[in-house]
Amino acid sequence: RRLLLLGEGNFSFAAALCGAAGTRIVATCYESEEVASGRGGAAENLARLREGGAEVLFSVDCGKLKDYFLPEKREFDCIYFNFPHCGRKAGVVKNRELLARFFHSAAEVLAEEGEVHVALCNGQGGTPADQPRREWHNSWQIVAVAAGAGFILSNVHPFEAETIQGYQCTGYRSQDKSFCVAGALNHIFTRSTPPPEFKPVSCQIELDRRKASFQVPQVLVDKINRGFLEINSKHPVRTVKEKLTTELSQAFPVQNTDSCLSLLHQSHFNGVCHSNIFWISLSPEVTPSTEETSNGLTSTVSFSHVDFCRDTDQNGWVSVEERGHLSNQYCLRPSLLPYAQAIVRRGVFVPGTLHVLSGPVFRQCLISPYSMPVFHEMVCVCAVNRGSEDGCIQTLVSNIKTTIDSLQQTLSASRLSISLQEATNIETAELNDFAAFESQLSKIQYFICMETEGSGSSGKGSCVGVVRTTLYEQGSSDVVAVFVSLNLDLLAMLLCRISDWRMLWAPDTRFLHQFPQGQLRLFKSFSLYPPSYMHDVSFWLPDGGQFDEAAFHTIARQVSGEAVTSIQLLDRFQQSETGRQSLCYRLTFQSWDRALSCQEVAEMQLLFRKQIEQRLGVTLR
Repeated sequence: RRLLLLGEGNFSFAAALCGAAGTRIVATCYESEEVASGRGGAAENLARLREGGAEVLFSVDCGKLKDYFLPEKREFDCIYFNFPHCGRKAGVVKNRELLARFFHSAAEVLAEEGEVHVALCNGQGGTPADQPRREWHNSWQIVAVAAGAGFILSNVHPFEAETIQGYQCTGYRSQDKSFCVAGALNHIFTRSTPPPEFKPVSCQIELDRRKASFQVPQVLVDKINRGFLEINSKHPVRTVKEKLTTELSQAFPVQNTDSCLSLLHQSHFNGVCHSNIFWISLSPEVTPSTEETSNGLTSTVSFSHVDFCRDTDQNGWVSVEERGHLSNQYCLRPSLLPYAQAIVRRGVFVPGTLHVLSGPVFRQCLISPYSMPVFHEMVCVCAVNRGSEDGCIQTLVSNIKTTIDSLQQTLSASRLSISLQEATNIETAELNDFAAFESQLSKIQYFICMETEGSGSSGKGSCVGVVRTTLYEQGSSDVVAVFVSLNLDLLAMLLCRISDWRMLWAPDTRFLHQFPQGQLRLFKSFSLYPPSYMHDVSFWLPDGGQFDEAAFHTIARQVSGEAVTSIQLLDRFQQSETGRQSLCYRLTFQSWDRALSCQEVAEMQLLFRKQIEQRLGVTLR
């Protein structure tokens, strides 16, 4: 391992590391050799370094690191910068600027999988790890500064100077004097995945024995065909699905029918708001010129752009081509329930057989940690003789409980319990977005809820499934079909203690590495204390006061690449003279898996303002 040490005062830290097996050290300081050698103990430490084969450099500026190393010698595995400071009585702003220059420079000489270690005195970093914690404006804001250079904080732990043999801190106010390092913290940064680039993507499908193409809505281009449920997948969502299927097969003959399910659905969902559905227009007559993209999908250049426009009935926002053809209109499937209902209507299965359907479904929804525009649904359907449906429901839910208990055996955390609650006993306001949408599809008998044992409250994200029953006539007898719909993503989140749905879709390999061979484990964030940024936007509504909040949230998702974590209505105002209405919203930007800089967020906000003006017809204030 090649280690680069910056800002060494008396080189005591470098001397302590010198001689460690498998390491090659390059120790540097900002001062000249003459000045550095005059510090207490420096001469002895320098002699030890040189005897140990370390390289020593003087007059090194931490903001210009690539100037001191040839290209083939820039790949350092670890860069240490202990207690950086501009010197003398420099304030927090100057030291933030120093850190910014350093992080940008470090990115140019760090190996791809390398680490940057920055030790700061207690309170300087501005993270919750500092005790006591300074006010944000009075700190060095190290995580936000590092994000500007593409780094995330992956670990933080005490800087224990007493455990480093021979180490003596020096340099207080640019003098050969020590300073207090009690409570100091070592911040470990790693590279973030780069900002996402969303290229237009089209999917080719076959409908009624004819090939057709459709352009994927931009907000979903990084979520189509991710293969979470495929055989070779190690994703926790697949683990949950397989465990459930295995347990259910102990009580029912199980038949999986995933492969024949179409990604598109041509139907009107009675009772479902149009704004909650991703509408698609097909172009069977178009043969687009294509090129392969990195994710294996097809990128088309001849497809017209999919955008939001109002349908002819003014029922809401639909996603259609700019040509405006509303014939042959399809939507990305918002549920697998219609496919399960079709199985029962065909009457081609043996009563008592459990048909299991699973796959991604797509819903436009408001932004929140548990509101998912795409998730993996699992629908179990079983037809039984009339009067036997209660026993079938109890058996299904009992097997789900057994599966959850089994999965929790490897998770050392407070246990979760599954309960079956009658739909009539739950107020609409208590439902999470998954349950609220399911309520629009058709009548629900029971909600399947998950909660922490002893909490006494189900919580906002606790509804993980719903149970429905429908009576069908088959010949001379009546059968009752029992449908159980489960949100696999939400189950995986609650089991692994994943606080935000976006983490399930993170492209960073550090996510899946936490689940070797598909084993469920408690998730540990690899990006600690990510910075958040708030921006407000105020606008006049168009004439008539029509405003689609779901479309507003979807545009925020698009322009930010899912970096908006919340949208809060701050104010609603109506002008007495004209009756015009104005809304003011606050957007909070934060990413849990990649670096997000202040400048990047400012650009997102500007683009968001332009997009809502163009696509929603509002007038910015």
